[in-house]
Amino acid sequence: MSNNYIAEQTFNKEDFTLRALPKAEYENCKFINCNFSNADLSGVKFLDCEFILCNLSLASLTKTSFNDIIFSDCKMLGLRFENCNDFGLAFSFDNCKLDHSSFYKLKLKKTNFKNTQLHEVDFSECDLTNAVFDNCDLLCATFDRTTLEKSDFRTAYNFSIDPDNNQIKKARFSKAGVAGLLHKYDIQISE
Repeated sequence: MSNNYIAEQTFNKEDFTLRALPKAEYENCKFINCNFSNADLSGVKFLDCEFILCNLSLASLTKTSFNDIIFSDCKMLGLRFENCNDFGLAFSFDNCKLDHSSFYKLKLKKTNFKNTQLHEVDFSECDLTNAVFDNCDLLCATFDRTTLEKSDFRTAYNFSIDPDNNQIKKARFSKAGVAGLLHKYDIQISE
């Protein structure tokens, strides 16, 4: 990887499917309405960057660094976050679509997911301690041996979490959400 360093730049309406994003370290940059669909972001470092209205679906994330990144209004289908460089990995998602993505075995403590669609997302063996799922749709998301201690699911919906197979001590749920913890028992709950 080259030693390119790019700081405090805004990239607006760039199509990185036509011209690859240069391999570099990007700090305090904004990517607005950019297309990274199927792009190779392998080895690229992002630090304190924002992605707004971008399409990152099926981008290659091998050894990609995401340190303190904000994703807003982004389409991010089929991403394999477990392939990222996990050193300093930290991001938040607001109003994003992350369907069919995978966070397998990642440490994502205090990660914020807000107004985000997470259909069929794999959180197996993740550490989501203190994570917040604010108004998130977790339809068919996988929680298998996942640490969910002190996580907030009070406004999340469509989730199914097996308390016997995940660590949920002091996690927060709404009364309506308790059904998502009892799904495996195939019982009917009435108001």
